[in-house]
Amino acid sequence: MNTNEVWTNYSEDLKRFILSKVKEEATSEDILQDAFIRIHSKLSTLKEPSKLKSWVFTIVRNTMYDYFKSNGKTITFDNIDIEFEEESNEHTERDCLPGIIKNLPKKYRTPLFLYDIKGVKQQEIAKQLNLPLPTVKSQIQRGRKLIAKGFMDCCGYTINENGKLVGEIQDKKDCKVCK
Repeated sequence: MNTNEVWTNYSEDLKRFILSKVKEEATSEDILQDAFIRIHSKLSTLKEPSKLKSWVFTIVRNTMYDYFKSNGKTITFDNIDIEFEEESNEHTERDCLPGIIKNLPKKYRTPLFLYDIKGVKQQEIAKQLNLPLPTVKSQIQRGRKLIAKGFMDCCGYTINENGKLVGEIQDKKDCKVCK
């Protein structure tokens, strides 16, 4: 697939998505244009064409984030949409992770997502969420523990003497999150 085909198939949906977050027509068009520059330059790196849609939306989401960050605007993280790769025939930990993260309480999910997935600095997260830095640090740590607990509940993992999650992924039919 080339950039023109991606534009034809997804540009209207992406523009609506951006406009729903930005609320300004001109800004949404700028963000869409920047996103398509990124899409065009990275399209050859896409390994799984079946994951194109989630890949494109992730690029748009990151472009919006970069826009807000570079313009010093406040970002509201009330509804963080987490896009994950579509599942494959083989059951892996990656199949369980979206369900585990989506089931986290919002107060843990938001800072954890921003820090571990988006790479936002903890100080910036504290500023954006209007929370003290120690609270954000604590919420990230608790979120990580809840993810570990999710794997323990979902797939029967255990924590070894070094504090690491160990075990083998269950069959998809036996998994409490993925089935």
